[in-house]
Amino acid sequence: MEVKDITNRDVDFAKWYTDVCKKADLVDYTNVKGSMIIRPLGYAIWEEIQKVLDKKIKETGHENVQMPMFIPESLLNVEKEHVKGFAPEVAWVTYGGSEKLEERMCVRPTSEVLFCEHYKKIINTYRDLPILYNQWCTIVRWEKTTRPFLRSREILWQEGHTMHRTAEEAKEETLKMFDVYKDLQVNYLALPVITGKKTEKEKFAGAEETYTLEAMMYNGYALQNGTSHYFGKHFAEAFGIKFTDKDNTLKTPYQTSWGVTTRMIGAIIMTHGDDHGLVLPPRIAPFKTIIIPIGDVSEKLEELKQNLKENEITFKVDDRDKTPGFRFADAEVKGYPIRIELGKRDLENNIVTLVRRDTLEKIQVTFEKIIPKVKELLETIQKDMLKRATIRRDSMIYEANNYDELREIATTKDGGFTKINWCGNVECENKIKDDFGIKSRCLIENEEVTGPCTVCGKEAKTRLYIGRQY
Repeated sequence: MEVKDITNRDVDFAKWYTDVCKKADLVDYTNVKGSMIIRPLGYAIWEEIQKVLDKKIKETGHENVQMPMFIPESLLNVEKEHVKGFAPEVAWVTYGGSEKLEERMCVRPTSEVLFCEHYKKIINTYRDLPILYNQWCTIVRWEKTTRPFLRSREILWQEGHTMHRTAEEAKEETLKMFDVYKDLQVNYLALPVITGKKTEKEKFAGAEETYTLEAMMYNGYALQNGTSHYFGKHFAEAFGIKFTDKDNTLKTPYQTSWGVTTRMIGAIIMTHGDDHGLVLPPRIAPFKTIIIPIGDVSEKLEELKQNLKENEITFKVDDRDKTPGFRFADAEVKGYPIRIELGKRDLENNIVTLVRRDTLEKIQVTFEKIIPKVKELLETIQKDMLKRATIRRDSMIYEANNYDELREIATTKDGGFTKINWCGNVECENKIKDDFGIKSRCLIENEEVTGPCTVCGKEAKTRLYIGRQY
């Protein structure tokens, strides 16, 4: 596929997304629907995200562990509400070699029950709490409609599972990790996520409270980009987990769970990408720069590489036997934040051209000024990408005070988030979904309710974001 084969995103956004995933060499397909090969650049982006997040997870006192992949059916069924939420997506193993298993096992769709079974064995007294565990692994959910990074059957993710002595400590943990996710997505991925609590209808199966990060894509659709859950005592009670407290009485601990996936890579593509391909925020770009030598510039190339290494600026060199135009286009497709054009003629005048990927602006500097200018540009690009995404998001946030206004927005605007007043009744939530195919995203905090419920006209109790989703 040539660069020109990337579909215009304003013509067919779904096709554009698939084209970018393929052309940027992020993924390849396999013979199993929904299982993708994450190619080196795609995986390198995930590794950069992992580096940032794993550091933050450990700084907040958590330890990494590894749980098994298989869950016996009887264990999965211990918490009924939880399994009900995942039953349609579970993949089952029924044979081991040629022998039928006595009890079928699922390939983990999530690991709450595995952690709880383990916690039951190791929690005895209040001195064993809190337990702050995290794991990086794959899960399987048998999605019917699949798309690279957004909805896969085999998913790379991170999941934290913690146990606490008190409800207050568990709730504090839930919000602490929620803030860690927000910091990652806003300050590293340049995604201006909207955050808040899920409604009762939309919260995680088995949770008392679910907090969500909702990213708005270029086309205005929502992408749930991470969640943090407060479970209360639901799972601990189901598994019979008890501990002896300071007053020598038996008590049940409180639990949290929180996770993000490679879906964040999809969010980066769909928020920042353009008709030339991928655009990567510098702070999570595996290579901050790409050097394209033109002509015999070997001496200056080696000097530049050494300067970049000394300043810890990651780079790639594209010295393939291809035209400069081809290599420029390839660099744009793959989203390197800064392109350094090292041309023989320019170097004779001590000039080097830097190209910003986010704006395609060309900047000429002397060879000696490359490093300070690159450092400056990396910070500027990061800030500008967040600013542009925020402006676009805000331009697609609407408000409906009654059902006629909501109908007008829903039928004339394909994407975007809409703020409504809500009475809290699930019937109103269901009506919006049934009439327009739009779901609630999250409750709006710190906004005063000034009118009746947008749907039924009764007294409103809260404000709510709604929107179409991936």
